[in-house]
Amino acid sequence: MKHAEPIDFYFDFLSMYGYFASLRIEAIAARHGREVRWHSMLLGVSVMKTMGLKPLLETPLKGDYVIRDSLRYMRRHGLQLQRQPADPMMDPRPAARAFYWLRHEHPGTEVAFAREVLDRYWRQGMDLGDPDAVAHIAPLLGLRTDAVREGMESELARDELRAAVAASLERGVFGSPFFFIDGEPFWGSDRLEQVDDWLATGGW
Repeated sequence: MKHAEPIDFYFDFLSMYGYFASLRIEAIAARHGREVRWHSMLLGVSVMKTMGLKPLLETPLKGDYVIRDSLRYMRRHGLQLQRQPADPMMDPRPAARAFYWLRHEHPGTEVAFAREVLDRYWRQGMDLGDPDAVAHIAPLLGLRTDAVREGMESELARDELRAAVAASLERGVFGSPFFFIDGEPFWGSDRLEQVDDWLATGGW
């Protein structure tokens, strides 16, 4: 019997909507007998460099709406975050490099790492733009802090991230979160209900 393909889940660590999706996508997938493949991407490359757009909060008219919408989402889902939508954003590249280094050197640990980064950054309000802060997650994965610190700064980690970002753009990923179900693309945490319906019905 052929197993169903995993759901591809693309996210940026600095994306609040990506964080929202990370809290729900695994449960949705499990209800339909699917697994989830996590992919870190960079909005700075897809949105600003490739698409030539401003960040959401810097976009006239849209910025105020995004703040209202994200706060409404938090109330709806009972989330209490130390970090607020308009707070300064971290540099996501150290965490993204660590994610791909872990995938390459310690496969199977990268998802737990991503969950911890997202939780610390969004729910706890910690700054994880500094490589040392990212490396401190290592013991939770059964790894040495200095090994992860060195790994995320390696050429391998940089090459893996560049290749992953290029692959995401080639596939058409332009935002966080972004999902593919059997090749069908869905963008945004507000598409999760549609993702659930698509999986339940086989699409339309």
